[in-house]
Amino acid sequence: MSSQSSSSSNFSFLPQGAIIQEFKVGGQNIVLGFPKPEPYADSPFFGETIGRVANRIKNAEFKLNGGKTYKLAANNGPNSLHGGAQGWGKKKFQGPKPVNRNGKEGVLFTYLSPDGEEGYPGTVELKVWYTAWTEDEDGVSKTVLQTEYEVELVGDECDETVVNITNHGYFNITDGPTIEGTKVVLHTSKHLPVDDTDIPLGTVRDFPGIEAERPFVLGPQEPDVDHCFVVDTDTKDLPLDTRQRPLKPLISVSHPKTKIHLDIFSTEPSFQFYTGKYINQPATADTPARGARAGFCVEPGRFINAVNVPDWENQVVLKRGQTWGAKTVHKAWKA
Repeated sequence: MSSQSSSSSNFSFLPQGAIIQEFKVGGQNIVLGFPKPEPYADSPFFGETIGRVANRIKNAEFKLNGGKTYKLAANNGPNSLHGGAQGWGKKKFQGPKPVNRNGKEGVLFTYLSPDGEEGYPGTVELKVWYTAWTEDEDGVSKTVLQTEYEVELVGDECDETVVNITNHGYFNITDGPTIEGTKVVLHTSKHLPVDDTDIPLGTVRDFPGIEAERPFVLGPQEPDVDHCFVVDTDTKDLPLDTRQRPLKPLISVSHPKTKIHLDIFSTEPSFQFYTGKYINQPATADTPARGARAGFCVEPGRFINAVNVPDWENQVVLKRGQTWGAKTVHKAWKA
């Protein structure tokens, strides 16, 4: 049996990038961030909504609208990363607007991205709903956060654009400065092998050294993971709006000392799992410095560079009159 009640006091959000600023479990904030908005401007995507396209686009370009080439900022070697030099995570959203979403308390953020922003075609409108509640599941009280995305091409500048939205929150469920000691279970071992610039080779393979449903522990340096894990190997019939699909488990983590557990579910066909090797965040007046492996990321979304892969482009190409959508659920508790 399960029951539900409001849990909004465990969360806080910021208009910049519709950032998840706080996600509290047993009084502990399990997301990396800052008590004030200003430091987020220079952070490595802490808590941000990533768009117009999350992850990488090969050679910072793609073709749409009858073969027209669109050039983007090459901000990650030769590739474009997380929407460009100033992606959506650095933009001011409208909100948070309190809403009742499917009978639960939530907040709504909206952002209107103009045609040509960071090189992307077409004016699009993004809506982000955060809905929070407490769920009693077989005697365990779990704090739940549901994130829902909806994007429409609202301008008449072109017939189609590209979209892939995720959240780039960094999690740390330990009581220390790094994620060392965190126990992890990945619910898939399939991943997209990549070239030396982290662009997929077009194949799906088992990830070396990790088995689905088999626990492993994050050490001081190993395993060092920054890869896209695949939930659905066949995506030719994937709907552009995945929200009506069943939620599937992506990852389960826990820590033996804090007793904090976190399960993440999504309707998306893949997720990037990143163990934070390149975090290098200076200290602020209110927060200590964050270094390598200060947090890990789980970023549900579509396949990397899908717009440039004919078999994958249906995942990300949004035409006028269509809706791009996705849903992710985080469940956390102490036990």
